[in-house]
Amino acid sequence: MSKGKIELPSEFASAMQQLSAEAAKAIAPDLRNGPDDETLPAEEIRQEFVALNERMAGMEKLLADGLAKLASAGSQNGVAELPAQMRKMDEHLAALRNTESVNHRLFNTLHQELKSYRDNFLRDTLQKPFIRDLIVLFDDLTTLQGQMRSAASSPEARQSVVGQWSDNLDNAIHALLEVMHRMEVTEVESRDTVDRTLHKVVSYEPSDFAEDDGRIVMRVRRGFVWRDQVLRPEEVVARRFS
Repeated sequence: MSKGKIELPSEFASAMQQLSAEAAKAIAPDLRNGPDDETLPAEEIRQEFVALNERMAGMEKLLADGLAKLASAGSQNGVAELPAQMRKMDEHLAALRNTESVNHRLFNTLHQELKSYRDNFLRDTLQKPFIRDLIVLFDDLTTLQGQMRSAASSPEARQSVVGQWSDNLDNAIHALLEVMHRMEVTEVESRDTVDRTLHKVVSYEPSDFAEDDGRIVMRVRRGFVWRDQVLRPEEVVARRFS
């Protein structure tokens, strides 16, 4: 088969001829019957058949030309460019997936930053001042506790009203610590030596041995930590080797 031209199969040509014959059979009686059932001249019937055959031939030619153009375009452009078009489509889809993934990561990062900002804002503006007030209340109750224990040091005082007040005060301090623990506030753990990140040395006692330098002698005021942040260092008395 030459380029730009398609030869019609014999089956197609036979089908077209059969259609022409069927059309001739259907039209011929109508052409012979006039308004008064008079027979038309043979020449006029022949002209009608010639016109019909010309129309059928024109239709066959148009159909053949259309198929030829379609086959030529498919073989020259469509088939050759199909892999390239598919690759471009894959590249576009991959770019869309990457863009969606990047946008998803950016959204998650922004969400975490906003959440962290919100939590820090709430802690610094609302919780932190309240927690500091609780620590001050703890200091006052602890001071009062020391005085009550001194007053109830004797056996007679332990059996009196002062002893009951001292026990009630101990329970109140314990309840206050429970509230602070629920707010993630913990006390600085007891240690043997000074840690500058957790302790504040308010006084020193001399030491004759180098290994005792920095050893804690007494805890003066308790320290507190809130979410890995030192709210207040623990005040202690330590030894110093000189």
